[in-house]
Amino acid sequence: MPTAVLVGTLDTKGREYAFVRDQLLSLGLKVITVDLGVLGQPGFTPDIGAELVAEAAGHVLASLQFGREGSDTRGFALQTMREGATRIVQQLAEQGRCGGILGLGGSGGSTVLSGVMRSLPLGLPKLLVSTMASGDVSGYVGSSDLCLMHSVTDIAGLNRISRPILTNAAAALAGMITNRAVTHEGTEPSVEDRPAVGVTMLGITTSGALQVAKRLEEAGYDPIVFHAVGSGGRAMESLISAGAITGVVDFTIKEVTDALLGGAFDAGPERMRSAGRLGYPQVVVPGAMEVLNFGPLSSVPGRLRDGSRPLVQHNDQVTAVRISTAEAERVAAEVAARLNQSAGPVVVVIPGRGLDSYDTVDGPFFNPEADAQMIGALKARLRDDIEIVTSDAEINDPDFANLVADAFIGLASPP
Repeated sequence: MPTAVLVGTLDTKGREYAFVRDQLLSLGLKVITVDLGVLGQPGFTPDIGAELVAEAAGHVLASLQFGREGSDTRGFALQTMREGATRIVQQLAEQGRCGGILGLGGSGGSTVLSGVMRSLPLGLPKLLVSTMASGDVSGYVGSSDLCLMHSVTDIAGLNRISRPILTNAAAALAGMITNRAVTHEGTEPSVEDRPAVGVTMLGITTSGALQVAKRLEEAGYDPIVFHAVGSGGRAMESLISAGAITGVVDFTIKEVTDALLGGAFDAGPERMRSAGRLGYPQVVVPGAMEVLNFGPLSSVPGRLRDGSRPLVQHNDQVTAVRISTAEAERVAAEVAARLNQSAGPVVVVIPGRGLDSYDTVDGPFFNPEADAQMIGALKARLRDDIEIVTSDAEINDPDFANLVADAFIGLASPP
C-alpha cells in the first residue's frame, strides 16, 4: 500500500496533524507519523516518537526542552530534531516506506521540515503547508522539488478556512503518491539509460537552447533544461555534484554576472565549477553575459536608472540592465578563471551577432563594440588548450544551436 509520511510537532499541532492523517487514510494511503515536538506530550500517539527522533541525532529528548523563545536551547533543539528526522525519513525512503512526505509549519517548523524534505530524492513527493509560503521561499526550497502550499491561517486550530486547505493538501499528496506508484516513479527506462546533459536558458535565449536540447535528444542524450535565474543554476550544479548530470551545455551563463555585480539571479559560488571539478565535458556559450537582472523596476539601484545605460522591463517582476565595459571585463575574467580550473574537456562557442535577443541588431542592448571587448577579454584569459569556436550568427539562430550541440557531441562519450 502506498505510504505517506507525516512529520511535525505533534505537541503543538496534534489536532491539525490528526485531521490530515485521517484525510490521507480515507484516501487509501498508509500513514507513518513522525513527532518532532519537544515541548510536551503529542496530541496522539505517533508511529515514531520524538524520543526516537532525538536518539537518531545522538541526544536525549529531555535535554532539548526549553522554556522561552529565543533561548539557545531552542535553536539547538530544532537543529537536533531536524538531523534526527532526516535520518529517519531517509531510512524510510530506502526501505520503500515513504512514498511521499507532508508537514505543517510556521517559521521555525518550516525551516526544520523543509530541511528534512530537501534531503529526500528528487521525484519523491514533498509538500509543506506553511504560513511562510507567500513570501521569499528560496531558503525553504533551495534546489529541491519541494512544493509549498500557503496555509493562509496559522497552523493553530481547525476552522472554515484551515479545514479545506488541509484537506486539499492531503488530496494533493495522495494524488502525487498514487500517480507515482502507477507510473513506476514517472520514468521510462529508455530515458534513464541516456546520459543526462544540463542545458541553461533564459527567456532571451530560449529558442536557441531548445534547439540544442532537441539535437541532443535526437543524438541519444537526455537534456535537462534549467532556467538561469539563480535557483536553476544552483539546481544544475547540485545535480552535477551528485553525478545525476554528467555533461553540460552552458548556453546561458549570466548567473555569474549577477553573482559578481549584485544582480537578482545569483546562483552561488559553485556556478560553473562542478562539471569542471569532476572532469565532465562542457560546451559554454556566453549567453546573456552582458545582462544584469533585478526584480521590479523599483528595485534597480538609482545609479542604473539615470538613463546612462540601456534598461529593459522584461515583465513586472524582472528588469534587465546592460553592464558597462569595465564590468564586462570583470565578468569575463571570472568566467575564464572558472573554466580554467576544469579537469575535463571544454569548448567555448561564441555567437558573433548577439548574445541574446536583447543583443541583436534591433535589440535594446545591441552594442557590437562592447561585445567585442567583452569577448576579447574572455578569449585572452582562457587556457591555451580550451578550444574557442566563433560563429557569424546570433545565439538563437538554429544553425548556431546546431553548432553548439555538435560541439558537445564531439566532446562527450557516445550515448
